[in-house]
Amino acid sequence: MDQQMQDVIEQVYTVLATYGLDVIGALVIIILGFVAAGWARRAVEKAFSRSKRADPTLSRFFGSLVKYAVIAFVVIAALQQFGVEATSLVAVFGAAGLAIGLALQGTLSNVAAGVMLLLFRPFKIGDFVDVGGQSGTVKEVGLFTTEMATGDNVKIIMPNGEIWGQAIKNFSANPTRRVDLVMGIDYGDDINTAMATIRRVIGEESRAHDDPEPVVVVGELADSSVNLIVRVWCDAGDYWGMRWDLTKKLKEQLEADGISIPFPQQVVHHVNEAAE
Repeated sequence: MDQQMQDVIEQVYTVLATYGLDVIGALVIIILGFVAAGWARRAVEKAFSRSKRADPTLSRFFGSLVKYAVIAFVVIAALQQFGVEATSLVAVFGAAGLAIGLALQGTLSNVAAGVMLLLFRPFKIGDFVDVGGQSGTVKEVGLFTTEMATGDNVKIIMPNGEIWGQAIKNFSANPTRRVDLVMGIDYGDDINTAMATIRRVIGEESRAHDDPEPVVVVGELADSSVNLIVRVWCDAGDYWGMRWDLTKKLKEQLEADGISIPFPQQVVHHVNEAAE
């Protein structure tokens, strides 16, 4: 038993003597490489942030790209400590990449979609978008996914392939937006008086634009009301605030001017057959 234990100890010493320095060297390379990868990513993002023309979306994308490239070189350098040839590694990685590519076609399509999003830039970080049935503010566009935050600050992560393959609504792309409202008045009310009241309220709204000119027209003779269409332009950032305030002010002023806003109703005529 003592002889066997001594043989095992000698074998351990032999392995440590043969590969110990290589293992230590590989660990040092990996540690320093990951530190360098993080530093390289921050350096790229900082360089992009100094340029006024650079988009934050591009800075994060290229920062991640540089980081993964540095890590790939670190892994190759660490394996070379054990005598693995660089050409062999390239061949192995090429074969492995082909196999992985076939197995992960969906993931690679997300990468391709991410590149297309960064090239054509249908939106940027900070834009409020609606895509794939999800609405939110864009927080980050990565290689595989895009991160958004809803109005109530719920985090949404969507694969890039689902975003690029569908229609994208960007509510922040243009500097102005149009507020569309429908105000219903009673059939017995005077239409011209109601329209004059609506125009007066719009004229008192400081956020409303004069160009394009606000529109107030009769849009529909509905079942229970005469519907007036109101269209007013404003800055994109004022859209919701003006929409909410204008709705409240219009209702209050119309009622103050004697214009009633009817609720859905039906008139039923009952025929008394016995009397006939």
